[in-house]
Amino acid sequence: MKLSRRSLFVGAAALPTTPSFLNAAAAVPAEDIKLGVATYSLRNLKFPEAVKAMQELKIRYAKLKLEVHLPYNSTPDQVREAKKMLDDAGIILVGSGNTNLQKNDAGDIRQKFEFNKQLGVQVMTCAPTAETLPIVERMVKEYDIKVAIHNHGPEDKHFPAPSDALKLIRNMDPRMGLCMDAGHTSRTGVDIVKATRECGARLYDVDVKDLADAMVSRSQCDVGDGVLPVAGLLKLLRNEMKYQYVVMLEYEINANNPLPGMHRSFSYMRGVLAGLRA
Repeated sequence: MKLSRRSLFVGAAALPTTPSFLNAAAAVPAEDIKLGVATYSLRNLKFPEAVKAMQELKIRYAKLKLEVHLPYNSTPDQVREAKKMLDDAGIILVGSGNTNLQKNDAGDIRQKFEFNKQLGVQVMTCAPTAETLPIVERMVKEYDIKVAIHNHGPEDKHFPAPSDALKLIRNMDPRMGLCMDAGHTSRTGVDIVKATRECGARLYDVDVKDLADAMVSRSQCDVGDGVLPVAGLLKLLRNEMKYQYVVMLEYEINANNPLPGMHRSFSYMRGVLAGLRA
């Protein structure tokens, strides 16, 4: 009998319940890889609805798409209200993005860092250029916020793959880091596991999605239904790299009804992680 990738790894969650197995399972962290939601996945939902959706998904970590769910011109009261809503829901805001930092204007870039400092995010995922990187590095030092440069595949004239950004930041402040987007990286023709390993200690964000065709953006599907080596990626992050940040689901399809596919995607990833823990 042939098993799909989904049935194989989700089935890993159905593990034996003997006392010896349960004792071994209790000896490892309950969540050694943190899973979160990039709220761009919920872009057609208003902020309160997006918060409820993350609760339904049983997710504790979020990367906020600011232009969608909390605009940069929000008042301090609106920022406090948004943070309280997340706190009350038990959701930890760890990051924001993706934020465009391509305008060669120190004042504009400073405003975005100031806003993220007010939010209290750990990692600001962003899209700069080679020309704006020196300004970004200066703000990173001043505001003590990590940045994760997001690659956007073959159409991105600045940073198609993580390696394109890495070669420019490798001698910069260590808080200058990378976001590896699985779908966009795959479409550059490189293996996402290899590309992730090469990021090393500069990897501060991971956006997971799946593709039915590794080279076609429009072929995005629920995680586990495509051809990308998501299980191998999670194994690398957990077992080899000891990744301490958050793996974000960025679900870009079915915008008007994303929850069913997001549930399936998280079920697959949780099944993979359960198998790795076993």
